[in-house]
Amino acid sequence: MRKLKNSELNRKSIDEFKESEKTPIIIVLDNVRSLNNIGSVFRTSDALLVEAVYLCGITATPPHRELHKTALGAEDSVHWEYFDKTEDATAKLKSNGFDVYSVEQAENSTSLEDFKVDTSKKYALVFGNEVKGVQQNIVSQSEGCIEIPQFGTKHSFNVSVSCGIVLWDIFSKLNHHKK
Repeated sequence: MRKLKNSELNRKSIDEFKESEKTPIIIVLDNVRSLNNIGSVFRTSDALLVEAVYLCGITATPPHRELHKTALGAEDSVHWEYFDKTEDATAKLKSNGFDVYSVEQAENSTSLEDFKVDTSKKYALVFGNEVKGVQQNIVSQSEGCIEIPQFGTKHSFNVSVSCGIVLWDIFSKLNHHKK
């Protein structure tokens, strides 16, 4: 077994990425403070052809050197928009036909493995601040909450890890139906 060289990976150019059919998912970052987390979310979003990333509140926006360190250029390929208030982002998404789900530990949340995707729908997934999580008013406005099962002593995953887990799961479920 031999590791592949980057030149052997057949990755899309930024122009090819922008022209590609996207996964009907928009990521909403609700007051995420870490530039490393934001950059990681961009990189994961690029890998899974996410439609866009909405950056809200204190969440930093490109261009930013620290964000670029983890995004590695994905901030140039993935469409993004900034909203001063997260509720403005979720209102826009709902008016454009997206079902908004908060990724949060909440009453009556749906465990990720039990979350059923509908291939006729578009999804917006809200990920919250590293300490406070998704704002309660956003949770209240959501169609539901998705919770990632955990079995150790910690209360939550890192926000960028949570995004990677949830995105991969929903991406897989959406694409499983295409086969």
